[in-house]
Amino acid sequence: MSVPSQKGSRSPTRDRQTTLFWLYVAGKTPNSVQAIANLQSICQEYLRDRYKIEVVDMLQEPLRALSEGVLVTPTLVRLSPLPVRKILGDLSDRNAVLHVLGLEESPE
Repeated sequence: MSVPSQKGSRSPTRDRQTTLFWLYVAGKTPNSVQAIANLQSICQEYLRDRYKIEVVDMLQEPLRALSEGVLVTPTLVRLSPLPVRKILGDLSDRNAVLHVLGLEESPE
């Protein structure tokens, strides 16, 4: 399941780079739903139209999750820009998520 990005603008240098996320969840559990909502909120505020989120349901695609080494949900994987980063949990600690993702600067 893909979540579309939101429209917006930012400096020309940053506009060229799209941030790609895979968010591994287990069905529609409260933690999964919260992680999706938290990630969407962060992306809308800090990345605007420069992101793509692919939600991977481990109940639907268990082999994909295992092949990627994901054993716990929710797990967020930022694939680009490099380096790859992984965050576990419902992403409710916004400051920690922003720090790990390198988004600590002011939102747009």
